[in-house]
Amino acid sequence: MKFQLFTGVALQALTASAFWRLECRGRLALARMDPMMSPDEDAAHAHAIHGSSDANPIFNSGFSESASYDDLMNGDCTSCAITQDKSAYWTPAMYFKHADGTYEIVPQVGGMLAYYLPRGPGGVADVKAFPKDFRMIAGSNYRRNFTIGDQTADEPDPPQSEWAALNQTNQYDLAQRSIGFNCLDYNKAPEGALYRHYMPDKAYMDANCLNGTRLEIAFPACWNGKDVDSDDHQSHVAYPDLVQDGECPEGFDVRLPTLFFETIWDTYNFYGKDGIFTIANGDPTGFGYHGDFINGWDPDFLQEAVTTCTNLSGLMSDCPLFDLQTEAEQQQCTINPPSSLAVENVLGDGVDGVMTELPGNVQIQYGPEQATPGTNAAASTKTSTSSYVAPTLSYQSGTSTWGGIFAEETTSSYSDIGFVSVFAAGAPSSATPSPVTTTAPASTPDAGVSYEPVTTEYKTNSAGGVLEVIWEEAVVYVTEDLVTTTTVTATPSGAPYMERRSNWLRHRHHGHGR
Repeated sequence: MKFQLFTGVALQALTASAFWRLECRGRLALARMDPMMSPDEDAAHAHAIHGSSDANPIFNSGFSESASYDDLMNGDCTSCAITQDKSAYWTPAMYFKHADGTYEIVPQVGGMLAYYLPRGPGGVADVKAFPKDFRMIAGSNYRRNFTIGDQTADEPDPPQSEWAALNQTNQYDLAQRSIGFNCLDYNKAPEGALYRHYMPDKAYMDANCLNGTRLEIAFPACWNGKDVDSDDHQSHVAYPDLVQDGECPEGFDVRLPTLFFETIWDTYNFYGKDGIFTIANGDPTGFGYHGDFINGWDPDFLQEAVTTCTNLSGLMSDCPLFDLQTEAEQQQCTINPPSSLAVENVLGDGVDGVMTELPGNVQIQYGPEQATPGTNAAASTKTSTSSYVAPTLSYQSGTSTWGGIFAEETTSSYSDIGFVSVFAAGAPSSATPSPVTTTAPASTPDAGVSYEPVTTEYKTNSAGGVLEVIWEEAVVYVTEDLVTTTTVTATPSGAPYMERRSNWLRHRHHGHGR
């Protein structure tokens, strides 16, 4: 008697994880301001800035070129929905360079989202609030390449379960996997979050990203427990070994909430136009995307929120602690840039005139070597536009990657400041029944069958609930009268995914050798 071994992937369980999704539908400013990297002076490149401000500029409260924790806390408004949060959130803006050499801002869609994901090894009880004066940066402004082992940028990440064996859990590699460029087409199942770690080229976006491009970045969630900042604004924190989850490295034992930023840019607005997209820091590759955060929560209040706001919907309205403001109120909160920047054209939309250079006269640098700081032509890279070829990682639905965090149903309408609202309408509030945990249909276990977790993914359904889908590998031993032993790998015939206009989960068991 011989054994024929089949392996497959089975959907064994569906559970949910608590989190909240902070909506920042207002934008304080689009300006060259960065109190971390350029304190008390104009920053090198333009940022989309969200968070705390003050209606009266003479008080110098809220976000500024020298903003401190106390400044943010003393702000009298925020461009985000939760009034108790006076934090500052900012990322570089996206621009389009026309064939004639002029630049134009890419419209920002819906403001931004900041996900607060309490993912301690023992649950929310292990997650500590950001302390007073805490700040950090994710990403590298000067990176222009992708170097993780033998993997190229046009290859998907290997399964998380293999990262340790591949020696790919060091901070250098994890940081490269913390950024994502999600190609949006609401007619298809969504791509997984952090699936693509580079900016697709213009032709790919025209053909595939009909609803724009979502730029994503995950922040480190492991803290050394003593320093609220460091010289590079990064050395005091570290990524867990799965970027957004997993174990913290030695010396960074305090688990913080995982911050995950999403900003959508309407790249399809430039469909059919000749040119290239670039981040405001002169990066057309996307490898140098980054994000900044200065804490503006009262630590005690945030700690209470981490342990209390455990509704599985992720909706801010389902946490009784939060005082929420309307989209219109969020959009009323703005800042006045310093006089040196007040007249700077950062839009290039024709209303304020055309832009013949990026704000700050930043030069485009393709790499693959590190970009160099500076604002003159000498800072430009040796690599020309014609010689750079963007990687191509074809569309793949989120269920086939480890990411797929938030693929949500979307509605759109133009707002007063030119953003498009992309937040789910009619989502359930605390007045409606809480989302329930859905499990796969029970099946009778077979003799000789064992299961091992392979990967985990997260989906937001149209009702606003978040589902954690745990994929496990099923190893099935079938007794047959054979002369030889054959090993066959069964490939799933299809992957389950969340229908955009459905409030139920379609799931199947795949690849069972029977």
